[in-house]
Amino acid sequence: QALYAPLLHWALANSRKVVIAALALLAATAGVYTLIGKTFMPTMDEGDILLQVVKLPSISLEQTVQADLSVQRAILDQVPEVKNIVGRAGADELGLDPMGLNDTDTFLVLKPQEQWRKPDKEWLAGQIRQVMEQFPGLEINFTQPIEMRVSEMLTGVRGDVAVKVFGADNAVLDRLALQVEQVLKKVPGSQDVYTVKNEGVQYLQIDIDRLAAGRFGLNVDDIQNDLRALVEGRVLGVVLESGRRTPLLLRGADSLRDSAVIFSDLRLTAPSGESVPLSAVASIRRADGPVKVEHENATRMSVTQSNVHGRDLVGFVEEAKQAVAKSVQLPAGYRMEWGGEFENQQRAAARLAVVVPIALGLIFLLLFATFRSVRQALLVLTNIPFAMIGGVFALWISREYLSVPASVGFIALLGIAVLNGVVMVTYFNQLLEQGMGLAQVVVEGAKRRLRPVLMTASIAAFGLVPLLFASGPGSEIQRPLAIVVIGGLVTSTLLTLVLLPILFRRYGVARPQEVLK
Repeated sequence: QALYAPLLHWALANSRKVVIAALALLAATAGVYTLIGKTFMPTMDEGDILLQVVKLPSISLEQTVQADLSVQRAILDQVPEVKNIVGRAGADELGLDPMGLNDTDTFLVLKPQEQWRKPDKEWLAGQIRQVMEQFPGLEINFTQPIEMRVSEMLTGVRGDVAVKVFGADNAVLDRLALQVEQVLKKVPGSQDVYTVKNEGVQYLQIDIDRLAAGRFGLNVDDIQNDLRALVEGRVLGVVLESGRRTPLLLRGADSLRDSAVIFSDLRLTAPSGESVPLSAVASIRRADGPVKVEHENATRMSVTQSNVHGRDLVGFVEEAKQAVAKSVQLPAGYRMEWGGEFENQQRAAARLAVVVPIALGLIFLLLFATFRSVRQALLVLTNIPFAMIGGVFALWISREYLSVPASVGFIALLGIAVLNGVVMVTYFNQLLEQGMGLAQVVVEGAKRRLRPVLMTASIAAFGLVPLLFASGPGSEIQRPLAIVVIGGLVTSTLLTLVLLPILFRRYGVARPQEVLK
């Protein structure tokens, strides 16, 4: 009270200066807000690292295993912070994760940080990158087990940013994806940029000569079905043994799929009973083809992925979009979409843009039902923009990004600010009903409500202090929320105690001349 009473009297005597200073702070907050980066969620340290290793698409299973073992031995030998390594190449048993044999998820189990040479995960990732430089031709991507699964479920791709190019021709899609990759590598903040290689698999292509087949009385469809049975197999029936059902499959030897010469020596039986070599009615040649044909919404696509390091996600994407638009010309019928974590951020921002105005509207209705006065309801709502001042400056000073947890902190902060305003205005109205003059009401009411307002703010602030200094798992998610709420409560409480009495004295009660009008 000894500190607050002189401050309150000075503010009421210099109301114009106080209002101008508050508006100047609000304008400065709008400027600082533009300097704050935006992202979806802060990166949570899961304690382990998942290293994705991508090799040439034409690699065999044996070569994949050999390359993965070489990488894993090098990491274990040169990076003592890695305790164990578990690698998985290709798709899983259930087929829920469609990966080729050239794609390996390498799970790095790390030792406790107390045993690290330097307790910094970014530094550790740099050490692993130095090891991977010894293996040219391998593309790598760093992520974490849970983060990887969540990204795949929500956006279908891994990485912070995924540039999807849609079109009809696979060759054109691959060319455009490589151009995007070259552009993204030049954008500051890009890391682990790569495009999934989709060419280089060897296929045996069979071109059947219809005229030659017709001379022998052979049908093209029959030839294709017979050849498909030799390569893929044909189910002839089911064998029942002790309640177990085993399909009976007829298929050619494995050597047929490995040699064009052996395949061309296959014999076909003509309707006349004559045995005809396959080479007499078809030509067989090796041809390069795609590993897979990816689709999304019934349209072919190619994907370029990138992680973002050292800057905010939205700022990186905006700069990357401009760079790609200048350097990559899309042919007619082709389009580009930006996804990954950026897609989640855009979706969350769009949803908050709808939810927050609805919440403010509902708060206004509740305030109007409480005070039976539009002007007093609006007066309490003026606390909301002034509560944003401390939260925005706290984010800027702490160099945190505006993320979903920070947005939740702003929503919680607005509720506390409105609550403090309701406490003050309700007591002002009680004093007015007792017949006290307006000038005395704002002074006495503010002094008497000092303790409740401070208690409301301090309970919320002190309750979040552990989150502010937390360092355990999940602290990256909690810290932005605590920073916003604690920083916002400082300015919100100060302006509630100083600015609200000034505004109530001027606008809180309808004056006689206003009633006549």
